[in-house]
Amino acid sequence: MNTQTLFKFVDPEVRIPLELKMLAGLNGFTDAGGSISQVSDSIFASLNSELVIQFDNDQLLDYRSRRPVMYFEKDHIESYEPAVLGLYLCEDEAGQQFLFLHGYEPDFKWDAFAEAISQIVEDLSVSEFVWVHSIPFPVPHTRPLGVTVSGNRSDLAARFSEWRPETQVPGNVLHLLEYRLTRLGLPCTGFVLLVPHYISDSEYPKVGFTAFELISAATGLVFPTDDLREQNVRFESKLGKQIAENADLARMVENLEQGYQSERNAPMRASVNPVTPVIPSADDLAADIEEYLATRRRNKTDGEDS
Repeated sequence: MNTQTLFKFVDPEVRIPLELKMLAGLNGFTDAGGSISQVSDSIFASLNSELVIQFDNDQLLDYRSRRPVMYFEKDHIESYEPAVLGLYLCEDEAGQQFLFLHGYEPDFKWDAFAEAISQIVEDLSVSEFVWVHSIPFPVPHTRPLGVTVSGNRSDLAARFSEWRPETQVPGNVLHLLEYRLTRLGLPCTGFVLLVPHYISDSEYPKVGFTAFELISAATGLVFPTDDLREQNVRFESKLGKQIAENADLARMVENLEQGYQSERNAPMRASVNPVTPVIPSADDLAADIEEYLATRRRNKTDGEDS
């Protein structure tokens, strides 16, 4: 398989250092609370970064499902901005360099893409692979964010993993990369953050700085999180007021809190005896979500009327 045709070096003259750690965050699967968007926005806004390898959209992207942005200027197309899936050379706050795989999750050629990443990892002697994303989960925001850890770093799984299911899950390409790279003997860790389902559609700053904390614990890299922490104080203050003013939402959070405190329902945590979590039924979860969405619609209508 000629994986070289899937990507190109943006500037062949740029020397990419060997033995760097590689982070990954790809859009297109799930991003509850905005984990990937916050991590990538913070990296690109606050740290030095340079696109060094770019993948071929025409082979990997379904344009009809992810249409590129074109700017219409009165009577003509002024510019065209295609999506970018690439590998960036970045530098953290302490001056440590690392690689960041970012962009869309490929629509096509997953096996070829995984083979290409494996080849890049071997050619650049990448020392570690860490990825992150987040999913909605029936837990209250009043508790620390939970996380499921996968990969071959048993020390990190023992330290951080709170929910350890034995189940089939919808595949995503980062799981595939982890699967392939662990078989090369590369240290690999996947962090899946468990975001309260009733705020999973919002950009939740706590998700962003928690993702950075986990990445730092795995890699030793240093990231800016002060802005995210300040944003989270404002976010949770506003959320607290909304809950106080909405009996249905308050009742839902209370029910989740009671379930969390129950040994029978609590996720696995390092500070308590390991137990198997009992997740609310699909009907119960759907009813909770519908109550919350109805509340949001009423609040929006009230705001427009005022």
